[in-house]
Amino acid sequence: MKNPAVIALGVILSIVVIFFGSGILLYNGMISDNEKIDSMWSQVDNQLQRRADLIPNLVETTKGYAKQEKEIFTQVAEARSKLAGASTIGEKAQADTELSSALSRLLVVVERYPELKSDANFRQLADELAGTENRLATARRDYNEAVRSFNTRIKKFPGSVVANMAGFGAREYFEAEPGAREVPQVSF
Repeated sequence: MKNPAVIALGVILSIVVIFFGSGILLYNGMISDNEKIDSMWSQVDNQLQRRADLIPNLVETTKGYAKQEKEIFTQVAEARSKLAGASTIGEKAQADTELSSALSRLLVVVERYPELKSDANFRQLADELAGTENRLATARRDYNEAVRSFNTRIKKFPGSVVANMAGFGAREYFEAEPGAREVPQVSF
């Protein structure tokens, strides 16, 4: 017959091993999720940069047809500069909203110049910009999904215990500015 003390010690050791093993698995999962978020953010950043790189070409092409529309070109350039200088997710979200708004106004200017819309250079740039906007929306969605998954993991038990011990905190979502939901006013 086995000694009851040996059995009790075996049960306690098994519980400790399971506890620490689960903690290690949770910690490693949080590390993986955290890295995934960083990767997803770099995709958002990549698409923001791609859009910022396309804009000067689009603006220059449009300028040739719409020389008197200087205000909109200035707004696009200023918004693009803010995006390039933004360092936090919140700053980039705000700059992105301003740039999207300025681009919307630029596209309204384009509507005034039918010969511009038929220009092959402009059409190609506009198509590339539209594709970039779609990729940017997808990258934002994927980033926010990764943040949601991570934030859920670190808030639920026992993940919250491991997250607090390891110093993991909630990550920031990429959110549109409050005014981004409003339809822009266009007047001629």
